Amino acid sequence: MVVPEVEELEIGDPATVVLENATRKARAGLAMSTGTAPALVLGVDTDVAIDGRLLGKPADAAGARRRLEALAGRTHEVLSGVAVVERGGSSRERAAVARTLVCFRELDESTVELYLASGEWRDRAGAYAIQGLGSVLVDSIRGDFSNVVGLPVRTLLALAPELFPPSS
Repeated sequence: MVVPEVEELEIGDPATVVLENATRKARAGLAMSTGTAPALVLGVDTDVAIDGRLLGKPADAAGARRRLEALAGRTHEVLSGVAVVERGGSSRERAAVARTLVCFRELDESTVELYLASGEWRDRAGAYAIQGLGSVLVDSIRGDFSNVVGLPVRTLLALAPELFPPSS
């Protein structure tokens, strides 16, 4: 896995931002590949949106606390832009946005403190990881769980079924 350095958008329509960021990552990854051999590159950008704005990743525990408190007792949207770019006989780009609704439970101070102390919020969009301790923050989800984790497998399968060949 290669993580290319790209300038990411942070402001704008949430779906447009994650799709553009994913496309930039995929194109940068393809540009980093050498030679003229066929290549298929995946770019993904996942973020949390509430009230029409992206929350992004917190820089510190205070930022994580603000995000968790904003999400407490509310439903938010996890959006992932997925882009697949291909070089070869059929050079092309394919892209889509996956959306999952996540409902947080009401959070008391001790739960927030416990989660912040875990450090799991670091480098996480929305300041939580549903696949870990962050699952205690969530009441329910509607949509693809893998999207909330950060790689929407159903969307990827729809865009690039060749990545999932049938077993013999």
